[in-house]
Amino acid sequence: MFRILAVMLVLVQANSTRSLPAVDVKAADIQATVKQEIATKTTDIPIRTVDAGGHHIGVAVVHREKGAGPNNAAIHDKVSEVYQITEGSGTFVTGGELVNPQRRENSSETVTQLSGPGIGGSGIKGGVSRRVAKGDMVIIPAGTSHGFSEIQESITYTVVRIDPARVIKLK
Repeated sequence: MFRILAVMLVLVQANSTRSLPAVDVKAADIQATVKQEIATKTTDIPIRTVDAGGHHIGVAVVHREKGAGPNNAAIHDKVSEVYQITEGSGTFVTGGELVNPQRRENSSETVTQLSGPGIGGSGIKGGVSRRVAKGDMVIIPAGTSHGFSEIQESITYTVVRIDPARVIKLK
């Protein structure tokens, strides 16, 4: 009996210490994605989404053109995001209430490939505004409304998405 328990303990420990491979996202991948976004007028393209041992982590890049006004404000139910501005600047708003809130369809590409279930809106009423520029980072916890109210110059930023519910498809 003791030997069986010892073997089971070793197997459990072996599975719990299983190492997952590291994943590189190269600068060339980011730049190619930005070029694709500009050419296709797409705003947000995921580069990689991986299983990080019980949750998914995704890396995407977003490019928004100068002069883009309030658009695509959002609240993500489960997914937290970390933005790092790599070029440009804008006015970013967090907190407050979404304007014209609409729940996203669970089968939509936004839910399954970008940011999980949540609510989209045309802007944010109230909230905290701040100017963000090259080198700045913003951490946006799940459940926090967020979006740009103004883009002072074309802005590009990487997004790291932490998905504990594993809703976002692996890529």
